[in-house]
Amino acid sequence: DCRQEPLDCPLGSIVENIDRFVVAESDGEMVGCATYAIFPEIGMPLHTAVEIQSVAVRSPWRRKGIGTRMVGYCMQQLRALGINKVALIAFAGNDAGNAFWKQIGWKRSDVNYYEFLLNEKNITRFIGEDL
Repeated sequence: DCRQEPLDCPLGSIVENIDRFVVAESDGEMVGCATYAIFPEIGMPLHTAVEIQSVAVRSPWRRKGIGTRMVGYCMQQLRALGINKVALIAFAGNDAGNAFWKQIGWKRSDVNYYEFLLNEKNITRFIGEDL
């Protein structure tokens, strides 16, 4: 997960998704990363669900086209696989991220996002004491 600084990406995540992981570098320094996930079990055979999971560019390198190029590379890879639609989640408070996606032409869709904290109290309240 590259949601913080790009260098904070766990090695296991990189190894597991190496073909879905893009790195931008300058003079041997990693300055950005992007990753996507393919969920064939969610989509129909011709409409595989794909999500851009993260795009991160180190602060001094932002607004230089690096994020756009990494996303473009991801889209080329996905298109080569026959995938014709990709989605992502950008949290409402992520002003920079939302501005980025809007600026490069992505359209916001009206989707309700729900969360449920999986702790004993919530699960018991949800399903009862019997399980």
